[in-house]
Amino acid sequence: MKSTIETLSPTRVRLDIEVAYSEMTSHVADAYKKVATQVNIPGFRKGKVPASMIDQRVGRGTVIDEAINAALPDFYGQAAREHTVAVIGRPVVDVKEFVDNEKLVFTVEVDIRPEVTLPDFSKITVEVDDVTVTDADIDEQIESLRTRFGTLTTVERAVANGDFATLDMNAFINGESVEGGQANDLSYEVGSDKMIAGLDEILIGMNVGDTKRFETELVGQQEGEKGEVEATVKAVKERELPTVDDAFAKLASEFDTLAELREDFRERLSRVKKMEQGTQARDRLVEKLLADLDIPVPDALVELEVNDHLEGEGRLEDAVHRAEVDGEVRASLKSDFLLDAIVQTEEVQVTEIELTEYLVRTSQRYGMAPQQFAEELQKAGQISQLVAEVTRAKALASVLGRITVKDASGAIIDLEALRPQPTPADLVEEA
Repeated sequence: MKSTIETLSPTRVRLDIEVAYSEMTSHVADAYKKVATQVNIPGFRKGKVPASMIDQRVGRGTVIDEAINAALPDFYGQAAREHTVAVIGRPVVDVKEFVDNEKLVFTVEVDIRPEVTLPDFSKITVEVDDVTVTDADIDEQIESLRTRFGTLTTVERAVANGDFATLDMNAFINGESVEGGQANDLSYEVGSDKMIAGLDEILIGMNVGDTKRFETELVGQQEGEKGEVEATVKAVKERELPTVDDAFAKLASEFDTLAELREDFRERLSRVKKMEQGTQARDRLVEKLLADLDIPVPDALVELEVNDHLEGEGRLEDAVHRAEVDGEVRASLKSDFLLDAIVQTEEVQVTEIELTEYLVRTSQRYGMAPQQFAEELQKAGQISQLVAEVTRAKALASVLGRITVKDASGAIIDLEALRPQPTPADLVEEA
């Protein structure tokens, strides 16, 4: 096989491929076998029809077409590997010439990953926010802790914002009660906006025994469709919060005084905000690279992904939404190309332990057991995506160690010092 490559654009190439017939003989033999199982010729069993009879009754052209269709992916893949082509799109194949017993000539046009020239990371500086912990930040933490130690007391009055209402609820569509749409004795914090759109508004002012019905969008309905929900108030409870003093500090923590508790919150928040500097540095490095580097994106691939997205939403003719999705797809592809270029340059490899740790952490965010989460990823065919995420994160961490990170005040941040350090117990467990 002989092949040449021509660059049509930074994201598209054409491969010109010529294959000697001798390299196609196995495909032709397979094609005869396949056709033999598909034709019925008197005097011959299916699958046992000789090649000469197939040529006579069906035509050698049919066999050659079958052989070419089977051979094209093999020879195209071979040529792509020979020229180190990172294919990302669907190939467009054009058979130019076939001379029986002599040669096959065809071309392939296909989108490829663009070459991304990365900068010298040691010369890059990014700025992150200063670490500042205000009294308001600490007050917010104290108030959250105070809420956890609050008590609920039943009151004989109308529902007010911040109360806890005990509710019976029933959902309706077109006036008919929805199967499984009933719930009794639900405790709901009024004003939290954590259940159904419109519920907070109708609850305020209701008394025990009152029932109201309101329009809202129910789970499973199409955008724009409305159902109804009927809510009955069975009890109203007011939350009583403890006084913020030394006694509260003793009740809610291991500290004896409120001053000690506040100082502990200050230290904890400071550590959290310092860790956030590392995340911010990573994000701002990516933003800077995307802004500074010219990373072309294949238009055909963008159009394909945009159409798939819009078709799934039933909005193929929505020009405004198409423009929004087009921008999102282009930004996503540019980010992928950039991160994968960093992975390739840094020659990053991930270990099974790193993949397992990432899987465990991610499963916790979804409230699932690691094994169950892994099985769901496997079913959805997203294991390779998981590997890509871990590899890209590791590659970014590698280059972050070479850039300069400063806070808004000009102080240099040592990102390595922000990494969680293993405890003696961790070291023993690892050993």
